Amino acid sequence: MALTWTHKDRGEIRVHENLEELSIDLVDYIAEISEASIKEHGVFCIVLSGGSLINLMGKLVEPPYNKIVDWAKWYVFWADERVVGKNHDDSNYKLAKDTLLSKVNVFPRHICSINDTVSAEDAATEYEFAIRQMVKTRTVIASENSDCPRFDLILLGMGSDGHVASLFPNHPALEVKDDWVTFLTDSPKPPPERITFTLPVINSAASVVVVATGESKANAVHLAIDDLTSLETSPSLPARLVQPSSGNLIWFMDKPAGSKLDGFKFSE
Repeated sequence: MALTWTHKDRGEIRVHENLEELSIDLVDYIAEISEASIKEHGVFCIVLSGGSLINLMGKLVEPPYNKIVDWAKWYVFWADERVVGKNHDDSNYKLAKDTLLSKVNVFPRHICSINDTVSAEDAATEYEFAIRQMVKTRTVIASENSDCPRFDLILLGMGSDGHVASLFPNHPALEVKDDWVTFLTDSPKPPPERITFTLPVINSAASVVVVATGESKANAVHLAIDDLTSLETSPSLPARLVQPSSGNLIWFMDKPAGSKLDGFKFSE
């Protein structure tokens, strides 16, 4: 059983016994949001990230999910992408395609990936333009509270430094407010060239999920969620800045990642 509680400011926290339990709960949640979104407005606009998050979604290609999810109504986007070829091992698109998208019936025209033949700056500009066109045609809903799209679900992994998407601590990309998509040529993690959604877009989503696994994430999870002392405050920790303005925030983690949380320690 997951240990679950709601923080007054930081959303719902689910600490799972192991990765298997986390994976089942995560996939159940995705299927639930997919069904609700399709009932409400006819499509499901989901935003993926890279890394171990995609492997944790792998059960979507297995029964019963592969049969009960209405894949034809899915539109797939990426919160960030490495500016490499689509067949490159560093590509988030390739990871999602190999693990998930090639095994279910999402329409290829509903898979919205970056142009991998141009510079990082041009890739970001083109990706934002494509999303703006989809908001214009109402495929993607517009936020009522900001000049941003309102994606149904944004899925984010979190690094041990507290980064989400390709928003890294103390990086200028954290300050970008007017663009939906920005670019980096100096990522602290290789490869250096990337595009990423900006915080205003992430915080305009209907639901945001942050997934963290492993002991190496425990300190960042604590800094991202708990009420901090004046000595601990980390205002530029990207995961701490994820705060949907009128949406849900849910944290999925395993016990090692959650081990330093105040709520976890209290429950023990």
